[in-house]
Amino acid sequence: MTFEKIIKTFALSAVMTFASIPVCAQDLIAKQAPVDRRANSLDTIVINRLHHEEEIENPASMLYNDWNTSRTHSSGTLPDVYKIDLRGFCMPTPSRVVTSNFGRRWGRAHKGLDIKVYIGDTIRSAFAGKVRIVGYDGRGYGKYVVIRHNNGLETYYGHLSKQMVSKNQNVKAGEPIALGGNTGRSTGSHLHFETRLCGVAINPALLFDFANQDVTGDFYTYRRNTVDAESARANALRGKASSPGYSRENIQGVGRSRSFGRPKNPTTDYSSRQQANATPQSSAQMLYHKVSNGDTLESIAEQHGVTIEQLCKLNHLGRYSKVVVGQIIRYS
Repeated sequence: MTFEKIIKTFALSAVMTFASIPVCAQDLIAKQAPVDRRANSLDTIVINRLHHEEEIENPASMLYNDWNTSRTHSSGTLPDVYKIDLRGFCMPTPSRVVTSNFGRRWGRAHKGLDIKVYIGDTIRSAFAGKVRIVGYDGRGYGKYVVIRHNNGLETYYGHLSKQMVSKNQNVKAGEPIALGGNTGRSTGSHLHFETRLCGVAINPALLFDFANQDVTGDFYTYRRNTVDAESARANALRGKASSPGYSRENIQGVGRSRSFGRPKNPTTDYSSRQQANATPQSSAQMLYHKVSNGDTLESIAEQHGVTIEQLCKLNHLGRYSKVVVGQIIRYS
C-alpha cells in the first residue's frame, strides 16, 4: 500500500469516527431524558412535602418574623398588596347577628366584629391552621384564642367561656376551638372576632358575610392604600338584609360576585322602623330591631305587634330587663 493510500484510509476512518460521535451523544441524551423527568418529579414531590411540613410547623412563615406563643399581636412584613385565599373556610359561628362594627366605638378603636352568641355556643376555627395563643385578658379579650393560618391571616376569638385547644395545636377548618361567653371587657355574651394580617387588623366584614354564612369571595386582595375606604363602605352597608350583616354583593359588587341563589339586592333594613313594619312577618323568618334611645321592651313589642313575653323568650330576657342603645332584639 502506497503512502498516499495510507493517508486516505486514515483520513476516511477519522471522518467516520467524528461523524459517529453526535449520534452517540444524541442517543445518550435520549436515554437520559426519562431519568431527568423522573428526577424532576421526585424533586417536586420532595419540595411540596417539605413545604407542606413547613406550613404545618410554621404557617405563613414568609410573612411573619417569628412564632411567638406569649405575645398577643404578631409582627411581620406586610406587603402593599397581598392576595388572601378564603377557600376552605368555615364560619366561626352559625349566628347571623352582628351587634357591633369594626372601627371607632366609645372613643376607642374596635378591631373586630361582635357576633351575637350565647354562653356555651360552639365556636369553630375559620380556617385550618395552628393555635398560637390560648390566653386571658381581664381588661379586654377575656378568655381568647389566636390561630395563624396558611393564607397569612390570624383569627382572634374573644370573650370565651371555655377554650378547647392548646398552644401549638394544629386545627382543621370547622374544628371546635371554644365555647361562647362573656369574659373580659364585655357587656353581654358575644363573640369578638378579629382578622389580622401581620398584626394589622382588617375588617372581618371584607372577608366574611355573616348574614348569609359565607365568605365574600374565593379571594380577597388586601391593598394598603384602599383597605380603609373599603372598610368604611362595609360598615355603611351594614343592615341591608333582614338580619344585620354584610353580603358578598355589598362588599364586592353584584357584577364581581358568584351566584349562590340569593337575592341580589336585599332591601330590608332592620334598623329602619318603616321597612321593618312593612316586612311581612313569617314564623320562618328571623327579624331584628336595633334599640334606639328611649326604646323599652314594651315599646318594641308594641311597635312590631308582638307581646313582651315573646320578646323575652326570643332574647332570653327577663320581664323587666332593660335594653341599651345599639342592642339587637329579635322580635320574630
